[in-house]
Amino acid sequence: MIGDMIAKARKEKRMTKTELAKLTNINIGHLTHIEKGERNPSHKALKNICKALDIPYQQLMYTYDKDINEEQESYNVVSHISYNKLLAVDSVSGFIDCPSNVPSSAIALKVNDDVMEPTFEKGSYVFVEFNTPLNTKDYGVFSVNGEILIRKFSAKNNKITLKADNKDYKDVVIKDSDDFYIIGKILSK
Repeated sequence: MIGDMIAKARKEKRMTKTELAKLTNINIGHLTHIEKGERNPSHKALKNICKALDIPYQQLMYTYDKDINEEQESYNVVSHISYNKLLAVDSVSGFIDCPSNVPSSAIALKVNDDVMEPTFEKGSYVFVEFNTPLNTKDYGVFSVNGEILIRKFSAKNNKITLKADNKDYKDVVIKDSDDFYIIGKILSK
């Protein structure tokens, strides 16, 4: 997946592979293998690529060991993962212990509403791994038109739906015009 993200960023920056290869001193053949997902860049090479593309390094690091499966390809997951946006946190409650069964979680988010009850109760914490591709029935954290949501993910018939577990709330159907990003996958509560 990291190669897909590098290619996405490079193309959005309107940079050719030749230009990126020159800026990073990475052989164009090796760069091609990286973008096709046939090889992973070293951490040093990734830092150089990010510097050349003027994008944050850490956001791509979250995609480093992730592979994309057929379902994720069907909804074009790469277009819904951000390489240059960060989750803005307005308040910090302190630290919370990271359970050993979710070592790749990056943040613990407090559930602020009852939309996902009974699965995630209001006031509980969920542990999130950033920039992780999702499969149908995975729980995730999303940005939809600037609003942060915790929902169950569904991708069927080229349509993405974010489902609420609490039947008092409507599901969110993602439209092509929506500004939609997958922030991460909920690993545990």
